[in-house]
Amino acid sequence: MKEIYIREDNDFKYIYLIEDNIIIEKHEENKENPMLEGNVYVGKVNNVLPGMQAAFVNIGSGKNAFIHLKDLLPKVDTVKGEVPEQEDIRKLIRPGDPILVQVTRDKTYKKGARVTTHISFTGRFFVYMPKSPFVAVSQKIEDENKKQELKKLVSEILPEGAGGIIRTNCQNASNEVIVEDIKKQIKSWNKLINIQFDDYPKEIYNCGGIVRKYIIDNLDKGLEKIVVCNKNLEKLIKNILKEEDKTVEIEIDPNYLEKFDYENQLRKLDNRKVWLDCGGFITIDKTEALTAIDVNTGKYIGKSSFEDTIFIVNKEATIEIAKQLRARDIGGIIIIDYIDMNTEENKNEIIKLMEQEIKKDSSKVQIEGFTRLNLLEMTRKHVYSL
Repeated sequence: MKEIYIREDNDFKYIYLIEDNIIIEKHEENKENPMLEGNVYVGKVNNVLPGMQAAFVNIGSGKNAFIHLKDLLPKVDTVKGEVPEQEDIRKLIRPGDPILVQVTRDKTYKKGARVTTHISFTGRFFVYMPKSPFVAVSQKIEDENKKQELKKLVSEILPEGAGGIIRTNCQNASNEVIVEDIKKQIKSWNKLINIQFDDYPKEIYNCGGIVRKYIIDNLDKGLEKIVVCNKNLEKLIKNILKEEDKTVEIEIDPNYLEKFDYENQLRKLDNRKVWLDCGGFITIDKTEALTAIDVNTGKYIGKSSFEDTIFIVNKEATIEIAKQLRARDIGGIIIIDYIDMNTEENKNEIIKLMEQEIKKDSSKVQIEGFTRLNLLEMTRKHVYSL
């Protein structure tokens, strides 16, 4: 059974995705510093940095946002290998100019938000990109006939010069609901382009924060129940479900985390050391540049050869690492220091196992392979870059 639990505690909202009584994802949002990702602003260019081909933009939300040249030039189809031509950023924008931008990465304590002029609207089934003249399909849709069928359906209703991304949820949805979803995103864009730029900086579109985005992202993934801690959250969820014309059971339970050992599970998600069932363990260390994960045999001494002992710990560690990346929403560069394996066959088996386990993750994960120092390199995109 898959369910979502949402609770409010002082200045934070917490969201948990729970499957068969196991917490598999945890996210949070500070009410004083809500998620900006997806919001659209009429910003004001503050200063232009030609040496970096970038600029800082005041969007009226604390620190100035950062925009790079590539987020100013027309969007291209990267699938076909097309790249934007280089230009001097000073020819495109000047200090004081109004600029329509969307947040692609939230601000942090050290840095402002990252923004782009490539506006997009994410629905349950389609990401509408009004200024990108190409249609891409989620890599998780593997049926080629289905891909072509969906592309044909979408292309027939998109305005000229517009495009977008067909989401994984489309493979099990009816044509009618897909079309309705796309029309909703087109309507949102049409509202924006009629807004006057006479008063800026200002927010002109709010995606609804992490709760709305998370609910919509999981509506078509076997979600059976949403549990909340109070009536205000219940009202919010009912409004979201009404907008999406979807029915999901809603329950109010302020003491929900006291069930099924959830509190103990949450404490483990904060631990640096995570024990494996075999007696080995992994350690997780986050730095500003990357996340380093170390695998250790711990108490496990094995039953046969040394190589088999190592391989057993590494396999169990791989399954646990995939779970931890998702549960903690670890993003960026990830380096895994496995216990050294002497055979290429075992290394390949570990990579295959990791590829299998990350299929359960809704975020984009890329495995680069083992380096000469026997470190496994990976990258993962934050689900919500708060």
